[in-house]
Amino acid sequence: MIPVAAQPEPAAFDAAVRQKGLTHLIEKGFPRGQPLPSKAEIKPYWRACLTDLHQAYGGVCAYLGIFFERVMGGGSVDHFIAKSANAGLAYEWSNYRLACSTMNSRKREFSDMLDPFHLASDLFRLQLSTGHVYPNQNLGAVPMRLVEETIERLGLDDPQCRELRARWYQEYLEHGLPSEYLKSKSPFVWAEANRQGLL
Repeated sequence: MIPVAAQPEPAAFDAAVRQKGLTHLIEKGFPRGQPLPSKAEIKPYWRACLTDLHQAYGGVCAYLGIFFERVMGGGSVDHFIAKSANAGLAYEWSNYRLACSTMNSRKREFSDMLDPFHLASDLFRLQLSTGHVYPNQNLGAVPMRLVEETIERLGLDDPQCRELRARWYQEYLEHGLPSEYLKSKSPFVWAEANRQGLL
């Protein structure tokens, strides 16, 4: 993971998502600042902004740090603060993180992980040849635990994630790809290669 800069709310968001969502909560009798009742379902108006979310964040998953194509249907709106925890935030742009479907399904409603919007730049390290991700060994005990819990919760160091990151770096080397291209497609790999002086 690397820090993600929050992007401005699209002009159409308020009408297309927020106002419809808040009206829906009122109709359902769900207080906007409270958790949803158990097993309650609300309308997914946030889906209307997925294309805007993908464009705003360059198509890069906030957790995996890899670009994915919108047309392939692999993207989703992750509610960083879960809908079940705060009904009103279900329809707030500032609570949305662009996530590939794999990362979103792993995060689910859990809150024991770091937020890419509020992430220090020196927390995660990457072994470029293998794709292995691990905490910066110079961290104190508390941030070290938070990084470890985030890696565990999202499965960021599973074999598939490792292989994907390693492949991006290998292709950069083998094909002489421009570093800016690597940055746009795999910014976590780019950031670590840059930090290690390998670009």
